Amino acid sequence: MKALIEAAVVELCSNTTTLSHGKVVIADLGCSSGPNAVALVSIALEATHSHFLQLRQPPPEVCVLLNDLPYNDFNAVVKSLVAVRQIGEPVVVTGVVPGSFYERLFPSGSVHLFCSSNSLHWLSKAPEDLRMKQIPAYDMDENVRRERLPVVAGAYARQFKKDFTLFLQLRAKELVPEGRMVVSLPGRRSDEPVTETSLIWGTAAQILGAMASEGVIDKEKLDSLYIPVHGPSDEELREI
Repeated sequence: MKALIEAAVVELCSNTTTLSHGKVVIADLGCSSGPNAVALVSIALEATHSHFLQLRQPPPEVCVLLNDLPYNDFNAVVKSLVAVRQIGEPVVVTGVVPGSFYERLFPSGSVHLFCSSNSLHWLSKAPEDLRMKQIPAYDMDENVRRERLPVVAGAYARQFKKDFTLFLQLRAKELVPEGRMVVSLPGRRSDEPVTETSLIWGTAAQILGAMASEGVIDKEKLDSLYIPVHGPSDEELREI
């Protein structure tokens, strides 16, 4: 991610049209609240100042915005942002933007650089196909899980395609012309067979099935549980 973000910053800073007003807006989507909450924006901020330092030009004013769901611990995030404000001159303004990245978060044409790491595998909701048809995603019987796997995996893939397509459409509206976006998310290789272990929720399915068979959790609750995560293959991403 570091090298990709730095390259994106160089491209942005080299475009006089994009930075015509001498201001840069950087946003992290799905920042979480741990020690890495400001890691991506810090890389972008340092790369921005380093680029202009090499050119012996004053750096632009920068606005750093961190996004995550409303129940995220933004108190911890704000404390981390204090250090970010001290990274550069002349001005670094910071803020938080609560909300889902599957909805509009910023004004049209306002963001120069979007960053997101290990967040986009989270779906907006459980796969509609499974919920509407009441098809359990997990089962304590390994043979049943294996037989059902193509249906379940297909439903998760379709939900991801809907969500990721929407995500790209929303960000396209919010980016400035010739803006940049750097994202990373867990996934699998297209030539890797679709098995429980190759899917991001597969291991959880095995564990939950074992817990249900031992009576630790209720089978009815297991049948109604859908973990809203999907790690796409590289082919899935190319098709989108």
